[in-house]
Amino acid sequence: MKLIDRRMMLTELLLRCSISVFALLALILVVTDTEVKLIFTIKKTAKYTDMKAVVFLVVANGIAAVYSLLQSVRCVVGTMKGKVLFSKPLAWAFFSGDQAMAYLNVAAIAATAESGVIAREGEEDLQWMRVCTMYGKFCNQMAIGVSSALLASIAMVFVSCISAFSLFRLYGATKDRRTTPW
Repeated sequence: MKLIDRRMMLTELLLRCSISVFALLALILVVTDTEVKLIFTIKKTAKYTDMKAVVFLVVANGIAAVYSLLQSVRCVVGTMKGKVLFSKPLAWAFFSGDQAMAYLNVAAIAATAESGVIAREGEEDLQWMRVCTMYGKFCNQMAIGVSSALLASIAMVFVSCISAFSLFRLYGATKDRRTTPW
């Protein structure tokens, strides 16, 4: 195995492990986040299921954590066998899976961030009040969970770049580029 292949596989392995850790951390922080307030005589509990965008984030992070964990195992096995390059169909499958995970999590982060801004700032035109003034602990823990999910999402983008590089290097340069017209 070439030195650059080893370094790239190690980088991919570290990124995939960090995705699993950050996605699982985000999932745990968001799912365990609750706060109870007594409004007059009514108990109101804030939990992640109150916002559908956050439920989407939980599901997306769960899928990403499991997918990255499985891909980490593949990286370890590939490193132990000393084989980095694989068949084109398999490379396309890994590339497509990595792209799907990255897009899924970026969409979940965007939806949850929008919900978070509305919860924090309110929306006067629609007469939606600020929720974070009443549920401060809930909003703070949710923000930490979303930040962890954002770190996982950024790592997924880098993993997608690595899998794209791994895929397209299988095609290589088959023609002399100096003599080929546009």
